[in-house]
Amino acid sequence: MLALNLPASPVSRATFSLAIAFFLLSLHSAHGPEVALASQTSSLAAPRNLIPPLPVKLQEMLTMFQARILASSALLSCKGQNLILNMADNGFTICAYNRTVSKVDAFLNNEAKGKSIVGAHNDKEFIDSLKSPRRIMLLVQAGKAVDEWIERLLPYLDAGDIIIDGGNSHFPDSNRRTKELSAKNIRFVGSGVSGGEEGARFGPSLMPGGNEEAWPHIKDIFQAIAAKSDGEACCEWVGDEGAGHYVKMVHNGIEYGDMQLICEAYDIMKRGLGLSSKEIGDVFAKWNKGVLDSFLIEITRDILYFNDDDGTALVDKILDKAGQKGTGKWTAINALDLGMPVTLIAEAVLARCLSGIKDERSEASTKLRYVSRGSGKFEGNKEQFLEDLEQALYASKIISYAQGFMLMQEAAREFNWKLNKPSIALMWRGGCIIRSVFLKDITSAYRNEPDLKNLLFDNFFNEAIHKAQPGWRAVVAQAAELGIPTPAFGTALSWFDGYRTKDLPANLLQAQRDYFGAHTFHIKPEHASDKYPQGKDIHVNWTGRGGNVSASTYQA
Repeated sequence: MLALNLPASPVSRATFSLAIAFFLLSLHSAHGPEVALASQTSSLAAPRNLIPPLPVKLQEMLTMFQARILASSALLSCKGQNLILNMADNGFTICAYNRTVSKVDAFLNNEAKGKSIVGAHNDKEFIDSLKSPRRIMLLVQAGKAVDEWIERLLPYLDAGDIIIDGGNSHFPDSNRRTKELSAKNIRFVGSGVSGGEEGARFGPSLMPGGNEEAWPHIKDIFQAIAAKSDGEACCEWVGDEGAGHYVKMVHNGIEYGDMQLICEAYDIMKRGLGLSSKEIGDVFAKWNKGVLDSFLIEITRDILYFNDDDGTALVDKILDKAGQKGTGKWTAINALDLGMPVTLIAEAVLARCLSGIKDERSEASTKLRYVSRGSGKFEGNKEQFLEDLEQALYASKIISYAQGFMLMQEAAREFNWKLNKPSIALMWRGGCIIRSVFLKDITSAYRNEPDLKNLLFDNFFNEAIHKAQPGWRAVVAQAAELGIPTPAFGTALSWFDGYRTKDLPANLLQAQRDYFGAHTFHIKPEHASDKYPQGKDIHVNWTGRGGNVSASTYQA
């Protein structure tokens, strides 16, 4: 357990606790309330006989975690260490507390040496370090583990104390926890945290939401340790209940989309143009100096330049079977639940699913042939095509973010949240995985017009998407001709064409539904009549045998 604590002397301006993996952190300030983080059952500052045993699954996870951290000189997770060091660098005094005292001492004698980080060696010492209102931050596996920690902490909390969940929790759980804890006079915050180990050390992107009464008590801490972009902290209050975790979920979904688009561009250059990993790395290096300047483009360049011991690119030896933790899937499912066409994120998730059936794909590669009227080889101007590919990637990214903000707007209506869209874009500008120069333009768009209906309606992005169209269309067509799958590029362009189309063929689809299921349809206003009244659910007896009873009301 790690605890962030402030001694009696006014060494720091605040105290903050954080639970990383299976550690409990707590912070304390001589000038204000304290914050604590909880995450390891046996490390909780509570009588041992009152703490139920860890579930078998948690025990297994803890065992695996401990095995990993033994390689660390501080015997603590890298992310946990880095958050503590970040807080210490920003004037907070941190008390580290863990069931295994040697881990605390090892951390204090190595990475934490000489910093405002102290340790607690027993429960009483830890509990005595906390002052009201307590601020407790959990960074544990999403789901049951969070609820178990909350239940274990509640007996020791007072009215007004704050619990912060900094894990990747599903937003419905954060909605529920906010309400349940509010009824017990405990203020709950569900905060998205992005940036990985490096972000934890030098400034993550933080997306807090929940009980807004907690924000004044944690604002200084969060904004002090957060990444900065043009002098502004990449952290601001997002909205009510699970809004913080919702925005983090959409962030992760967009991250899925960005990564898939980059992989498709890589595949086109590798198999379509026949470029080497080094040559593709050079292309990404060039792109990283323009409109695509971003963390993901930068690391892609570095990955492609990285050679194994034999001098060949390591990336070429990695099994093409992608993993996922579920947040992208959550985004796609929620989009379907809300009836929002967030196609690019959904295709990015499905592309990972397709990569997962490696054995079946290997078999299919021997049975399903490429057939085309063309030569199957790229025969155009490579330099021009690479410019087109850059524009295709840029345009598709714009679509991905436009879809993401559409989804957040709909969620705000559905859950009655007041989302701060300019601040959301700002929070993503630094510290997180999708950070990019591109987000500065999104921030400007929503600052200029906070109620902007769609990102594509902003003058800057409207002009950019039209400028990119010729190259974008050329890339999607060329990839199809070469037999190279581009689900993200393709769906981005299809969505754009669908979104800009006034009359889609859904009129025929609705007629089909009414024909076989009497699901009714609406008539176009210009064709309304006494027989087909405007705005009414209409059923037609298409065959003369079906009758006039409709099956259900019209839903669009």
